[in-house]
Amino acid sequence: MRIKNILISQPAPNGCSPYEEIREKYGLVIDFIPFIRVEGLSAKDFRAQRINILDHTAVVFTSRSAIDTFFSLSEELRTTIPDDMKYFCTTEAVAVYLQKYIVYRKRKIFFGKGNIPSLIEAIGSKHKNERFLLTLADCHNPDLPLAFENAGLDFTKAIFTRTLMEDLSKINLRKYQLLIFYSPADVRSLIENFPDFKQNSTLFGTFGKATAAALKEARLEPCFQAPTPEAPSIAQALTIYLEKEKGT
Repeated sequence: MRIKNILISQPAPNGCSPYEEIREKYGLVIDFIPFIRVEGLSAKDFRAQRINILDHTAVVFTSRSAIDTFFSLSEELRTTIPDDMKYFCTTEAVAVYLQKYIVYRKRKIFFGKGNIPSLIEAIGSKHKNERFLLTLADCHNPDLPLAFENAGLDFTKAIFTRTLMEDLSKINLRKYQLLIFYSPADVRSLIENFPDFKQNSTLFGTFGKATAAALKEARLEPCFQAPTPEAPSIAQALTIYLEKEKGT
């Protein structure tokens, strides 16, 4: 089946994106339509977790929404974040977003390459004795805290954001030959919005083990997954799949 239209369950990227090259090279239409939206926890809900931000010396961010919520809650809770607090982010883009709230200094801001192993590598032996606060969503990827546990790091899991389903009733899914999901919540949103959905010839790509597991639990099958050693990102996994399809 020739792929012409792809739906990616993410907000449209700002600026340069690897999907632009893919779009041009393969003559595709790629639409970015979020299946979920994220909102920050209230101060009341955060307090219920009985977590003290200042018990930690480093904060781990996986998204910009987590950064917004962290600093908003800190202000609301009248918590002054010390200047020597360290920040670890999954990507450089997330790390750069910290400039909205703090002075960007390389000596206290570190980032990975978009996957969990690279984040653990960024921590390395130099920062292994920090007390980490993981800023998570209510439906977070369990692989992240598991990786911190396996690395022997001292960390606290804290929910900072909750995930809500978007209304997708106006979307014509039949238009797309390939749907790409980044989180288990995307799968839940698909099922909630389209309870009678059948895979038939629709293809799926997934990012993360939890997303692939959620898809299979919904009795749907992915045609490719990321990250893998050969494809650490969805863009790379998609390119590899399209090349294989082109050769058939």
